[in-house]
Amino acid sequence: MLFVGDDWAEDHHDVEVQDEHGRAVRTARLPEGMDGMARFHELVAMVLPAEAEPADVLVCIETDRGPWVRALVAAGYWVFGVNPKLAARHRELVSLSGAKSDKADAHTLADMVRTRRHQLRQVAADSGEAEAVKVVARAHQTLIWERTRHMLRLRAALRDYFPAALEAFKPLGLTSADTLELLVKAPDPSAAARLSLGQIRGALKRARRRDVEGKAMALQQALRTPHLGQAEIVNVAYAATVRATVAVLQTLTEQIKTLEGQVEAHFGRHPDAEVYLSQPGLGPILGARVLAEFGDAHGRYADAKARKNYAGTSPITRQSGKSKAVHARFVHNDRLVDALHMQAGAAIMHDTGARAYYDELRAREIGHNAALRQLGNRLVGILHGCLKTGTHYNQATAWSHRYQHLAA
Repeated sequence: MLFVGDDWAEDHHDVEVQDEHGRAVRTARLPEGMDGMARFHELVAMVLPAEAEPADVLVCIETDRGPWVRALVAAGYWVFGVNPKLAARHRELVSLSGAKSDKADAHTLADMVRTRRHQLRQVAADSGEAEAVKVVARAHQTLIWERTRHMLRLRAALRDYFPAALEAFKPLGLTSADTLELLVKAPDPSAAARLSLGQIRGALKRARRRDVEGKAMALQQALRTPHLGQAEIVNVAYAATVRATVAVLQTLTEQIKTLEGQVEAHFGRHPDAEVYLSQPGLGPILGARVLAEFGDAHGRYADAKARKNYAGTSPITRQSGKSKAVHARFVHNDRLVDALHMQAGAAIMHDTGARAYYDELRAREIGHNAALRQLGNRLVGILHGCLKTGTHYNQATAWSHRYQHLAA
């Protein structure tokens, strides 16, 4: 067998090929792209026996996605994507000096896959449908996070020079269409005080608000409330920055809505979509996020425990002598954990089995977030069973150990 360490960068790959005894038989720096992949195959072919198969080549690289990894998997090599932190720990085992270089990192990765491949996770290629869902779901979520960041910047600016606007627009929300429209028309205190009831009513109507008359009068009064402010020239400067931020927020909101349709369309075409949608607390958007982060490659998760560990919902036990402590996992996929937390929060409002489990945890004086995390862990196990058997969620099966109590 051959063991290959691939230390990748944006435009090149440092590669080392080792034999079964750990001797480096080939090293090279390869360019990214088609030429680099062709040279990779040539490099392996130079030392691979004629009767050997591509599966006799084990490749270790610090990523599990991208065109390069997909090409390696398609060629038939066994590819192991490792966490950079795990690679750093192994580097400390083979070199105590602390020296680091791309060539040395390739050597570390080759040595890791040669000596510890039984502890590494093989990259299993997802289907094209799952990859498409991942692209649009991640882009959609990223834009939502960006909108939140810009909303906080807008809030900070208004608090510095126009605090009355924060109170006035609080019932509507700073990212709502009517709030942004009115801020474009009147981004400074003097302009806001001159807004007529007709202008405010028009913005509220276009945003399809209820009780337009009452809201318009309250909003006008709030915008005219005296408050501590800045000099007029400073207000003009702040107004310019607010207009720019509002323009970004309006564009983000528009594109989020567009991408939402793309997420639903791609998710709906996936063969496992109905299984995900049957789970409590999952709709098209959250379901797409969970599918995107878990992937759909068969055999990626050996059992429900492996899926829970990857999700980061299962706890970590630390025991030494008489001391024993159970902690939440802090190293995890943020996107997946966020989606599963939201799923658990929605499930307790719509599913009696999930609610009963949550109430049981709360009765043991477990905090709200910790209870949601444990519920999310249980829901991941249920999802794994449904995907493995190709069946939809069934409350009686999922919570069979307490279903009789729920029915009573």
